[in-house]
Amino acid sequence: QVQLVESGGGWVQPGGSLRLSCAASGFTFHYYVMKWYRQAPGGEREYVAGVTQDGGRKNYAESVKGRFTMSRDNRRRTVDLQMNNLKLEDTAVYYCKAEGAGTNTAYWGQGTLVTVSS
Repeated sequence: QVQLVESGGGWVQPGGSLRLSCAASGFTFHYYVMKWYRQAPGGEREYVAGVTQDGGRKNYAESVKGRFTMSRDNRRRTVDLQMNNLKLEDTAVYYCKAEGAGTNTAYWGQGTLVTVSS
């Protein structure tokens, strides 16, 4: 059974930090590109960051570049998203996604809520 389980969400004040984690099971993790998306209240789901299968290349949305860092550990089958200098507009449900390279296969987690407010 395929599972992506996010954790680490919560409430933080502007300027603060949070670290999200996504634990994968039920599929060949190291074959998959891993990505983080987010969906703000009333908004569309948007891309945040991605990492290639071997962790060698990472990509970030302009809105988070320089503040967020994505990493993956193929041995532990996890991806993390370190979020620093959080802003009010970072408030959203954050989702982990696995994409099979060259296939239409994709898996989503259930999401974890991040709330940035004072």
